[in-house]
Amino acid sequence: MPTDSPAPADSPRTPSAPAAQAPAPFPERAPLPDPGPGPTLRDPGAPAAVARPPVPPQPQPHAPALLPAPAPAPAAARGPAGPDPGPGTPAPVTGRGYRAVFAVAEFRAVFAAHLLSLLGVVVSELALTVLVYDLTGSPLLSALTFALGLLPYIVGGTLLAGVADRYPARRVLVVCDLLCAVCVAVMLVPATPVAGLLALRCLVAAIAPVFTGTRMAALTDILGEGDLYVLGRSLLRIVSQSAMLIGFGAGGLLLTVLSPRGAITVTVATFLCSAALLRFGTRDRPARATRGDGGGTLLAESLSGARLILGDRRVRALMLLFWVPPTFVVAPEALAAPYADAIGAPPAALGLLLCAMAVGHIGAELFVGSALSPRHRSRIVLPVAAAGLLPLLVYAVRPGLALALAALALAGAGAAYVIGLDQWFVDAVPRELRGRAMTLLTAGLMTVQGLGMALAGLAAEFFPVHQVVAGSGIVGTVCTLLLVAEARRTDPRRRSCTEGRDGADRHVTSR
Repeated sequence: MPTDSPAPADSPRTPSAPAAQAPAPFPERAPLPDPGPGPTLRDPGAPAAVARPPVPPQPQPHAPALLPAPAPAPAAARGPAGPDPGPGTPAPVTGRGYRAVFAVAEFRAVFAAHLLSLLGVVVSELALTVLVYDLTGSPLLSALTFALGLLPYIVGGTLLAGVADRYPARRVLVVCDLLCAVCVAVMLVPATPVAGLLALRCLVAAIAPVFTGTRMAALTDILGEGDLYVLGRSLLRIVSQSAMLIGFGAGGLLLTVLSPRGAITVTVATFLCSAALLRFGTRDRPARATRGDGGGTLLAESLSGARLILGDRRVRALMLLFWVPPTFVVAPEALAAPYADAIGAPPAALGLLLCAMAVGHIGAELFVGSALSPRHRSRIVLPVAAAGLLPLLVYAVRPGLALALAALALAGAGAAYVIGLDQWFVDAVPRELRGRAMTLLTAGLMTVQGLGMALAGLAAEFFPVHQVVAGSGIVGTVCTLLLVAEARRTDPRRRSCTEGRDGADRHVTSR
């Protein structure tokens, strides 16, 4: 399936609730007058209670992302090791960092499926663009083929989001892969008209956010809600960034020896292999949510879930932190070609300008995921998010190639805040809404990046390219600072501390 994201398990619980108590329904949180999160939002700094059979007390280093893990326990441990840990409860593993994630057999299957399908999609996008141009000779329709890979995300992510929670995750993932394989197979039929090719491209793009959101939510079942989940999401993001660097090169090589339809055939095979890996490499777990007492339709559940998710102040602030910085950081990539021309750089410079940000992102993500503890990853979320777009201000002086590449690499490294934000987000969203939340997150992320590219191109019609990029850095930083302030205000720890101080003041006054 195309793209990962950003996301990228037990339901949130109040710290004082008994371990086996069911979470309060999500709608009860929204109308609270307090500007902070509702009472069922789990404090990221508080230990997570997990319903399980009675066992002797033992450390659970996975639970709080904001607290250091007790030294004696393995980093990935989640409760006692039993022969059948049950749905949603990953088996304990040993090791630390990314190695511990790869020790989970189910994740290895998910990782391999993601790698195969993502490379296949990148190759097919390039091959389909060439095919449409060969059939029509129209640069507009060729460019539209790429655009149609982004635009339908918001449709599928909003109207079909309920699928991620309503049906078992493995079934959803396999069916999505098979549907995409069928769509791509139809593209191979010579009689398929250009309009049909574009329609099939839209359909694949509409399915993509459902697949990605379901997989992101399923990772909390496979890896748990703690550090393993965060590192697993990090690995999938790294693969996504790497695929952009490797996939187009591989697609170009394939097109030298195969016809465009021959290269597209590779995508059918990758989708089928991905479906097989997910079907036989992951466990069958029940759906997170059912049709509900009211027997609502899928569309109604999808839209009501979106309203509940966006209606919660804490979740909305975190989701916007995922969305807003990427909206502005894509400006230099969208305008790489005109900027290279403006500074008189050689043709090879365009490829460097397009790769620099991805290289910075991959390097920073690997460093943060392997060198920093969960506590430190959480501490850097807001500072790094606030400063992530500042390197783009270098464009105000119309830098040469070397300085521009350094600025882009630093801007890409600024995306490292997402690795800690993943933990906050999964802590804030109830399990029964997690699939819909992840699907909406993915759809929004792809949509805002497309919107950001379009706005950057529009602005460049009226202002010099270097001023547009620098302006994106300024406006994006201001918007991000507002979100950082909102995230601080809705932090459950801040509310708990305030309530504690207020209680102490009342106690002193009553003496």
